[in-house]
Order: sequence, then C-alpha cells, then structure tokens
Amino acid sequence: MRSMVEIDVAAPPRLVFELARDVERWPALLPHYREVRVLERHADGAVTARMIAVLSVMGRIGYSLPVAWRARTWSVEPELQLRFVHRGGATAGMDVTWRIEPTPTGCHVSIEHSFDPPVPGWAAFLNGLFVRPIATRTLATFKAIAEAVTRETARQPAPAPTPAPAARSRRSAAPRSAKKAT
Repeated sequence: MRSMVEIDVAAPPRLVFELARDVERWPALLPHYREVRVLERHADGAVTARMIAVLSVMGRIGYSLPVAWRARTWSVEPELQLRFVHRGGATAGMDVTWRIEPTPTGCHVSIEHSFDPPVPGWAAFLNGLFVRPIATRTLATFKAIAEAVTRETARQPAPAPTPAPAARSRRSAAPRSAKKAT
C-alpha cells in the first residue's frame, strides 16, 4: 500500500527542511508529539528513535490515543528529503519519504508512506486510523510554523549598515583658526 499526504507551504524549502529534520525537537514544535527519544546514533548520521504521538479520538471531550513506534531516520541534504524506516510498533516495515520541493510561492511538501505488511488489510486500516491523521497534522503544524517565521522575517527591517570607524591621522592637527584681531 502506498499513500501520500501533501501540502503547499509559503516558506522557503530550506526553512521547512531544517525545522522537520530535527526530529528530537518535534515534541517542542508539534503539540501532538509527546516524545522522541533517540535510542541509537549511527555512524552515517542516522538515528533510531522511539516516537510517541497522540491521536485525538474525541477532540471535544479531550480523549486522545497514544501511538508509539520506533524508526531509523536520516536526512538527504541535497534533495531536501527526510527518510524514516519503521523498525517497531504496528507499522514495522513502513518506509516513509518526505520530499520538500521548491515552488514559485515557497515549497510543496509531501510524505509518502509505503507499507506492505503480511496481514491483508492491515496497511489500509492503520493508514486510515493512525498514519494519515498524524502525518496530516504534522504537515499542517510545520506549515504554520514555517509561514509564521517567514512572515516575521519579512517584517523585520534590514539592519542598518555599520558606519566605518573614523580614520585617525598620525600627523598633528593643524591649529584652529585664531580670532582675527581687528
């Protein structure tokens, strides 16, 4: 099963990439993420992390269901991609690719999930109940953050040029003109 969620963001692609690639900060940035705990740091720069997000089941009464999984994650710098391979939890074996592509007004961000578990129907069930809702909320939150940063940056006046320090002369200054006697 393949599924995709996507969104257009009115912010520079590099900004979105830098926000999203730091998965350890996700709980501070994304209100639906409760924990991202790094379990292992790999020599190639990848990390294996335990991630916990909550899925609002009955939003009006405040009931949320925690969803946990373990994934190896890394970023692909030149292509502005993030990769996740799920190593544990109900989605073990899922391969996830984030693509951040420039557009005339900012960027287009897509998250593709590829999942072929041995149990028929399991992928579609998890996709509809957990994967899609969490990924959609993740993208919407990163969009809001990136666009807010972009708006704020645009409002900031450019820094005034710093004047060069006055040159100092080594010769003695000429005396100021004396009062003329009349």
